Amino acid sequence: MSWTADEIAAIAASDIPEGAFVNLGIGQPERVANFIPTDREVVLHSENGILGMGPQPSAADEDMELINAGKKPVTLLPGGAFFHHADSFSMIRGGHVDICILGAFEVACNGDLANWTTGGDGVPAVGGAMDLAAGAKSVRVITLHTTRAGNPKLLKTVRLPATGRNIVKRVYTDLAVLEPTGSAFRLLRLAPGVSLDHLASFTGADVLTA
Repeated sequence: MSWTADEIAAIAASDIPEGAFVNLGIGQPERVANFIPTDREVVLHSENGILGMGPQPSAADEDMELINAGKKPVTLLPGGAFFHHADSFSMIRGGHVDICILGAFEVACNGDLANWTTGGDGVPAVGGAMDLAAGAKSVRVITLHTTRAGNPKLLKTVRLPATGRNIVKRVYTDLAVLEPTGSAFRLLRLAPGVSLDHLASFTGADVLTA
């Protein structure tokens, strides 16, 4: 048993505090927009120049001139705004983003993040990920716990080129919610049906429990 992609996104959304300005990375983090609690004000930011982004629209309401940084159709909430790409990055670099939720290839137990290239024929440039890693007040990660080959993504040290050092505060995977402590990952929540032994066997660093 493990959480589905939507369940992971819903858990991550429920952890966002009232009034936070939040950037959602491309891929799995984009799903978080669909699960923001309706009684909570969270302002979503997209680096292509949107503030006040809403959830994904229905297929009938899609407008390809209203898209997020991942080129996916989105909605705009009342009071939302559009602005220049450069202004968007000024917000990020100026420390005005409270939380950034990113995807990951690897996360180390000291908070190091690798999410922009796997080397070789991988993505050739870091894009906005490094700005977000350096500028956001809190960086959180959503990722599958293992690679397609079954190898751990949560490790003692990252082996791929790092996006940022000592930045990840929380990790949401299909098996658990954890936080890097420096020398291990602290378990905050375990997916239903997943045992601690199972989690530990697919984690490349020590797992601490309360």
